Amino acid sequence: MVLIITLVVFIAVALITWALMFYFFGGKTVVQDRLDRLTPKPEFSVERREKTIPFGNSLGTLGAKIPLSPKEHSKYAQMLVAAGFRKEHVYPFMGSKIILAICLPLLYPIYLVMSTLHGETFREALFKSQPLLVTAALAILGFLLPSYWLYYMKNKRQTQIFHTLPDIHDLLTVCVEAGLSLDAALIRVTETPQFEKDPLAQEIRIATRETRAGKPRMDALKDMAERTMVDDVKSFVIMLAQTEKFGTSLGQSLRVHAESLRTKRRQLAEEAAAKTTIKLVFPLAIFIFPALLVVMLGSAFIQVMGIFG
Repeated sequence: MVLIITLVVFIAVALITWALMFYFFGGKTVVQDRLDRLTPKPEFSVERREKTIPFGNSLGTLGAKIPLSPKEHSKYAQMLVAAGFRKEHVYPFMGSKIILAICLPLLYPIYLVMSTLHGETFREALFKSQPLLVTAALAILGFLLPSYWLYYMKNKRQTQIFHTLPDIHDLLTVCVEAGLSLDAALIRVTETPQFEKDPLAQEIRIATRETRAGKPRMDALKDMAERTMVDDVKSFVIMLAQTEKFGTSLGQSLRVHAESLRTKRRQLAEEAAAKTTIKLVFPLAIFIFPALLVVMLGSAFIQVMGIFG
């Protein structure tokens, strides 16, 4: 009976793992994925829709009941915008924190029921698991999970912007040196299939639309830098403002700034590579060295036990 249950669990886990891998990695080939990125999309296609939080209206009604100071509201709003959420999602975000803080502790009664099914009495399972501590820990974890998720999304988007900025610099340099104005060059960048889904190109697209609507170009670019919360984008906007103010060559300024960004990106890659050796110490000490010791000393230990046995 135990063998049958083990076999069923193994097959179920294998099928679920295969389904998840096929869903995330097997749907498209590398060539098809590149073709999709290089194919121009319509102006209002599905890919251009803004990010939304599921069940936003219901979560917003619940999250509006949490008192937030103007400073906290502004902080969450800025982080959500930096993560790619354009609309007002502060209250739905707070509502998700409440829902998870309530739902995660509900896993504890499920654990108690599963323990009783495996032969333990309800009293024994309750006594062994420290219910107050477990419930409080799950509630705190549920309340903090959306914040960690938001930090992850923000950092991921900022990393994409940082890695794309030098390439956009190069394209802007080519467009400006070909005779286009800065506004036309920015529009041309947003229409390039290579940057169709790039977050920085989306921010530039918003800035160009604000400029078309009558907003001063530098103000629109400064707002773009504030939305991204990326220091290199802020330095890029400052460079454009100084170039426009002092009348220096825009193409040369873009080229020099792009080279400095590439140098910074290369230095960060070298720093990450240097940290790899230190990060490998703990996996080696915990997983690999014990296995090597067993292989090297196992036979000798058996022989010693045979001599003294």
